Amino acid sequence: MTRKHFLKRLLQLSAVGALPFLYSWQIEPFWLEFVQRKLPIRNLPKELEGKILMPISDLHVGNRFDWNFLIESFQKAKNFNPDFVVYTGDFVNHGTPEDHESLKRVMSEAVYGSLGTFGILGNHDYGVKFRDVGTSEIICKILEDSGVTMINNAQKDCHGLNLIGFDDLWSPNFDPMKVMKDYDPSKANLVLCHNPDVCDKDVWNGYQGWILSGHTHGGQCRIPGVVTPILPVKNRKYISGEIDLQDGRMLYINRAIGHSYQVRFMVRPEITVFKLTQA
Repeated sequence: MTRKHFLKRLLQLSAVGALPFLYSWQIEPFWLEFVQRKLPIRNLPKELEGKILMPISDLHVGNRFDWNFLIESFQKAKNFNPDFVVYTGDFVNHGTPEDHESLKRVMSEAVYGSLGTFGILGNHDYGVKFRDVGTSEIICKILEDSGVTMINNAQKDCHGLNLIGFDDLWSPNFDPMKVMKDYDPSKANLVLCHNPDVCDKDVWNGYQGWILSGHTHGGQCRIPGVVTPILPVKNRKYISGEIDLQDGRMLYINRAIGHSYQVRFMVRPEITVFKLTQA
């Protein structure tokens, strides 16, 4: 092989090798998927049959990717005319003053439910080391001022749908029994819980029904059936999608719309579109 042919072959191999990197950096992180499916809920009022509930998780507003992608995604999401929208935590990346200002801009264009919009906090909403309560309070105020009803360790009935919100597992305010000790199983209950590891804690008080989570981002990079190298959970089964917990509880883990780092491979960002049905 001549030097010229060698260099040409090397250039070709380099270009081919760069394609997966470019795809995972510049294409898939912004290739949003709307996952549409039914959500059967016990005791659901007849008038809520067929209503649209849209979970959105892990915005991660900050300086690690162009958050204008979130606004563009919200514009697409509005076409589904959701009746309920639930934000399941990690609104920002670090909770800096810059993040707060950017979050205000993003939420001014966010998608809201015609019947109600609710939110809970994630670990990143508690700032560095996930312990800054002051930062979480600022974020809650931004969200409340933007029209999101925050339900951390609380529940709220909205047109017959009872939404139960947990504060984040890694935060100083994690106290799910504050709300679960009083939950009424005769209602149409739906739990919002950022970190799915909470499913393995003894805090459920016999709860039967759906739990909507985020936090994992689906691993962001994975080879399905082979490896998901980075998962911020103890239970490695908690990756994404629907998981039957085998005790009357069903878990759905949203793959996230944002990302802590701008890289995704075979784990597209997700906004879920649920159609409520009677279980």
